[in-house]
Amino acid sequence: MCVVCGCSTTDTKAPEASSHGDLHYGLGAARVSVPGMSAERAIRLEADVLGANNAIATHNRAHFAAHGVTAYNLVSSPGSGKTTLLCATIEALKQRAEAPALAVIEGDQQTTHDADRIRATGAPAVQVNTGKGCHLDAEMVAAAFARLPLHDAPGGGLLFIENVGNLVCPAMWDLGERAKVAILSVTEGEDKPLKYPDMFAAAKLMVLNKVDLLPHLDFDVARCIAYAQRVNPGIEVLLVSARSGHGMDAWIDWLLEDRASAPAHDHDHAHGHAHGHAHPHDHAHG
Repeated sequence: MCVVCGCSTTDTKAPEASSHGDLHYGLGAARVSVPGMSAERAIRLEADVLGANNAIATHNRAHFAAHGVTAYNLVSSPGSGKTTLLCATIEALKQRAEAPALAVIEGDQQTTHDADRIRATGAPAVQVNTGKGCHLDAEMVAAAFARLPLHDAPGGGLLFIENVGNLVCPAMWDLGERAKVAILSVTEGEDKPLKYPDMFAAAKLMVLNKVDLLPHLDFDVARCIAYAQRVNPGIEVLLVSARSGHGMDAWIDWLLEDRASAPAHDHDHAHGHAHGHAHPHDHAHG
């Protein structure tokens, strides 16, 4: 585990090696490796840390529900275009008569650059800088949500949580969101779902972003979708370009329809309970 979440942790025994001499440290019971730490201790540590986080996430989920807020956790590598997509999403939602209020929680290790970009669209945003941390946790999200006007918006709304750019650690941290949305730029290569399976297994939707660049790249869309479905047969897929606008209507439709399809207590002020948590669209069909 890393310094904060323990992503460098595992058995002390030697890794398994392939016939080519490749080393596999993630095949033990703990699925991670830390010098001097047994698999049993690593598992206990992960259970304790994630258990404490999940208790706060459960509270977040109930809190969001009580305020009629539906939260989406946007996860990706650095440079996938999350913030550009969010800015385009905000502008596109302004054109929809049925659009709910919205707000953004921005996660990075340092700077307020992304939150400043969001605020320039007119949408409220709170920056959460994690220092050496490689992901947001539920307590950070709770503190940020309390500072957003969406907390008191009549009728609730949409909360976008832009996680720290990282395809590893954010996969296992519940923030109280309705769903994780994995954003994969076509500049990154189609094999990312196989290289980072936990993230794509945890996501409800994969957004293939920057598709306007496809004519200039050697990227196999069908293969990428097949890889994502291999680790998550139920994952939905959208092909989007925040720059050209391709697929933006489908993305906005997905957000509004998914929010509307949530159990009534997910977005009904009369209830303070939680919660309720597929098929590709260019909706691209794999």
